[in-house]
Amino acid sequence: MHVAVFSTTPTDRTFLGEANSGGRHQLIFIEARLDATTAAAAAGAQAVCAFVNDRLDAPALRELQRLGVRMVALRCAGFNNVDLAEAAALGIAVGRVPEYSPYAVAEHTVALILTLNRKIHRAHSRVREGNFALEGLLGFDLHGRTVGAIGTGKIGECFLRIMAGFGCRLLAHDPRPSEACRQLGVQYVELAELLERSDVVSLHCPLTPQTRHLIDARALARMRPGAMLVNTSRGAVIDTRAAIAALKSGRLGSLGLDVYEEEADLFFRDLSGDMIRDDVFARLLTFPNVVVTGHQAFFTEDALRAIAATTLGNLDAFEATGRPDHPVSVERIA
Repeated sequence: MHVAVFSTTPTDRTFLGEANSGGRHQLIFIEARLDATTAAAAAGAQAVCAFVNDRLDAPALRELQRLGVRMVALRCAGFNNVDLAEAAALGIAVGRVPEYSPYAVAEHTVALILTLNRKIHRAHSRVREGNFALEGLLGFDLHGRTVGAIGTGKIGECFLRIMAGFGCRLLAHDPRPSEACRQLGVQYVELAELLERSDVVSLHCPLTPQTRHLIDARALARMRPGAMLVNTSRGAVIDTRAAIAALKSGRLGSLGLDVYEEEADLFFRDLSGDMIRDDVFARLLTFPNVVVTGHQAFFTEDALRAIAATTLGNLDAFEATGRPDHPVSVERIA
């Protein structure tokens, strides 16, 4: 099957190429992000392979359908960037990678927590300049602290298991509690209670209309003064402007982000020679108690192999049966 792969990097070429054993699919790698203006690059393809910041809204999907595309293979777990109702109306199947390596994201979350707590980013810069003073680098023991996870799917569960190893008290909020987490000693509470009691709040929920700006000014005001907030889920779960206000007031002690609500024009690109035109993002970078990574939590060899294998499996299944192994539709998420 002819597949147009958008938003590709050299890493994508390597891992998707390895998974495409025997060249069973003709993969055409395209660096541009997929949207209505670039969809024409998929001419002649029966499927497109898209990533987190590709925009599959109604205009893009209509253009793809006009070109003969019958399937969207998402090489990610999230699908908030796809108009599923329009895809169904156009007869375009959508497949995703529901899980790949929850350990990759969970471990990166812990890396952000440790960096913020022990000021690793600041210490590294100081030592390189010959400054070995410890003032301003004071942290706290994670042992005995209360950690709250919002979302306890595979990634949230892995994260909580790691934090249990640190000796933390564990809280969680999820409309579908996990029995595995309960057995770990996790206490499920309402969101307000989790925010009020946690020293560290970590986000592991999908982006839906219900979770968009879940962490807004009201939620931040409920958090324990000086608490840490970490997001490795989807950027728009946090109202960034509200988070900046909480940082300025001192209410929010520190913030770790691997995702950002307007990241599409920033992440996965080298902009080191350009001026960052996003004033909100630029303001975030001025805070010494903020650490931002560019949506790299998933970025391990193990995760990329799993993503590539599942993506190619979805394409195989669609070619054989007209249905991907891991479909996502309006009916499925209702």
